[in-house]
Amino acid sequence: MLNNWNIRFWEYEFFSPNWLWLLAVVPFVLILLFLVEKNRKGDVKYSRSTEEQQNIASIGIARLREIILLSYGMIAVLLIFAMAKPFHWSMHQKSSKDYKDGIDIILAMDVSMSMMAKDFDPNRLEAAKKVAKNFVDGREGDRIGLVVYAGEAYTACPATLDYDVLKKQIDEINGERIEGGTAIGTGLGTAVTRLRNDSIPSKVIILLTDGSNNSGEISPLDAAELALAKNIRVYTIGVGKNGQALSPVFTPFGVQYQNMPVEIDEVTLMKIAELTGGQYFRATDEKSLREIYKEIEKLEKRKMEDLHYKSEPPSTPQAFLNWAFVLIILTWSAQLILFRNNE
Repeated sequence: MLNNWNIRFWEYEFFSPNWLWLLAVVPFVLILLFLVEKNRKGDVKYSRSTEEQQNIASIGIARLREIILLSYGMIAVLLIFAMAKPFHWSMHQKSSKDYKDGIDIILAMDVSMSMMAKDFDPNRLEAAKKVAKNFVDGREGDRIGLVVYAGEAYTACPATLDYDVLKKQIDEINGERIEGGTAIGTGLGTAVTRLRNDSIPSKVIILLTDGSNNSGEISPLDAAELALAKNIRVYTIGVGKNGQALSPVFTPFGVQYQNMPVEIDEVTLMKIAELTGGQYFRATDEKSLREIYKEIEKLEKRKMEDLHYKSEPPSTPQAFLNWAFVLIILTWSAQLILFRNNE
């Protein structure tokens, strides 16, 4: 409500700033009107007695006329600012809670047993969850969802603006209650179905895995074709150090950790990214994973600029019009009460 009366013009930007050139004319018009007023002779009549007129004249009836002229000048200034179509970024942020112009993002995260490998601290999955939450914290106005996959896939959180709920779901994911294996195609296909099938300019999937597709009913490249059909960019991330990593292995004595070779199907991940207009990245530690998410954010911003896609706030001239209306009422009332034209 307070913003409807904010006429601190230096806090605004303007869609039609050329109207502001008229402000230079206002002082000259006022000077001309003052000169005309100064030379006027009895063309108004005071509505009260002659004695009251003389008493007021002693404190300057001319000053009242000048104040009225200044009021008209101020009204003109306010209307000029309104015609320049002012907008205020802070007011836009408060009035755009639907964020209809944001990006839709699905995080598709591998939670297979190999994600418990300890080449990341404390393991790949926990490091990936930590970086994903940091990525979410850096977004504003984007609907973000979470798909979890191993040998099968499920939606842990639909695309949402409630980032607290999303981060809570990220915290809770693990591979304990999901079929074993690595179904990259199923994970990607599930993520594709979770994105809105509408005209939103940017839809993105960030697919993270540390292995190669070994289960599921849909191949990774077939899932990539589905993403392409829905105009979805897929950024793929391979997680794991080069060489070997201390990884969990089923043994007759239970799950034990052994040094196992890191086998990421980078060729397929590259093809998925290339087919959908995304990019493939390799993360060998938490720092590089964090940098990858930052790079994806930069790439998305650049693509949005290439589409000339900018969320502009609406024009908000209301404050200037409000004050202009108030001055008109006050000035008109003052003239009506104190003065009346000669017939």
